[in-house]
Amino acid sequence: MSNNAAVTVDGGEIGRAQALQALASGVDPIVDMNPVLLKPQAETGAQLVVGGKVRGTVKPKDFRTFKDTLLPEVLAAFERLKSQCDIVIVEGAGSPSEINLRAGDIANMGFALAANVPVVLAGDVEKGGVIAQIVGTYAVLMPSERDLIKGFIVNKFRGDASLFDSAMTDIEARTGWPTLGLVTWFEEARKLPKEDSASLSGWAQSGQGSDLEKPIRIAVLKLPRLANFDDIDPLMNEPDVEVILLELGEALPGDIDVVILAGSKSVIADLRVLKDQDWDVDIKAHLNRGGLVVGLCGGYQMLGQRISDPDGVEGDIGEELGLGLLDIETVLTDDKMLEHVTGVEAESQLKISGYEMHLGLSEGPARHRPWVHLSDGREDGAVSTNGHVMGSYVHGLFASDEFRHGFLDRLRDGRIQGASYAASVEAALDGLADHLETCLDLDALLAMIQPE
Repeated sequence: MSNNAAVTVDGGEIGRAQALQALASGVDPIVDMNPVLLKPQAETGAQLVVGGKVRGTVKPKDFRTFKDTLLPEVLAAFERLKSQCDIVIVEGAGSPSEINLRAGDIANMGFALAANVPVVLAGDVEKGGVIAQIVGTYAVLMPSERDLIKGFIVNKFRGDASLFDSAMTDIEARTGWPTLGLVTWFEEARKLPKEDSASLSGWAQSGQGSDLEKPIRIAVLKLPRLANFDDIDPLMNEPDVEVILLELGEALPGDIDVVILAGSKSVIADLRVLKDQDWDVDIKAHLNRGGLVVGLCGGYQMLGQRISDPDGVEGDIGEELGLGLLDIETVLTDDKMLEHVTGVEAESQLKISGYEMHLGLSEGPARHRPWVHLSDGREDGAVSTNGHVMGSYVHGLFASDEFRHGFLDRLRDGRIQGASYAASVEAALDGLADHLETCLDLDALLAMIQPE
């Protein structure tokens, strides 16, 4: 379950976590890596994506009644991956100890039993109570499920690892499961793209390492249904950029250089929250001070005059006046755009690449001033007449090094400090691999993999 998604090479969408895992494995992301994806779009509902395509909107109680019908499709995806790969690692979702969700489970032990795969249980020590997590999981699992678990890992330990030795021994004694390693904290993992909203806790970049007297300050509005916020990750890796995540109830600081409205899984609902927080007033004051405003995907739609949902794509039929900062109107539609794109920024001709993943069409006079020219001949987004407000449907703009450096250079008075974002992610993945090699019993893990 995640609202951070990526477009695959076979034209579907999967969770950002699975796309990152594909990158780490050196293979292209395909829909079989995430055969069922839930994308929350309201407090009690989610968009259901199966095989990379939207199948509809479901409520939690409804999903519980039919999720087991999706198991054949999940197993089929697993078998296709097995035929193509030497090793397939299946990541569970949630926790295997959630016995209230066990009936019809396809994301944890239900799948493991159906596919007959060995299981490694991972506990997160950072959240506290990891001993009870693992021992408690043992207590609530059925005997057939316990037998599938071949060992456990404790993740994200800070401090002297030897202080946890007796805990590892105690867990082994209480469960009979062998330890496969204690993974100590790896700070560089913060440079990896965010998986979901749980990754936003404590999210901020300090702007260290800059030779500017004042770092470039960027504010991102944390709306309740924030989606694809990994668009901001490349900015956080810049040494002279400070990114702050503005929480509900907080006013926009007066010294911000750029305000970013990121994607949203429920644009009209989030737009109403934005107004309730008086952030619309803050944004207009920010523009009066000479600041910039950027809207990405759903954020781009919010910048316009009006958003209409005549077919109830986001749940309820309705419409909402936008912020009125771009002269466009958006109509939400069922037809979802999923496509990798390349192009250039219209004004600077700086190269961009990314992907489109959106519902809706935006039209109006501001579209005659596009932000981006796409390589397929289309024009995307819009820019205000004074150049201070800009929006686009393209995700991944700031991951394009040439474009990101040029965008920030306009705020740096010509001093470019940027590095390659893709290279920084690769370096973090390489570092994490080396780190895990020192923390885990790889011989024991590899011994679990038996050729058929």
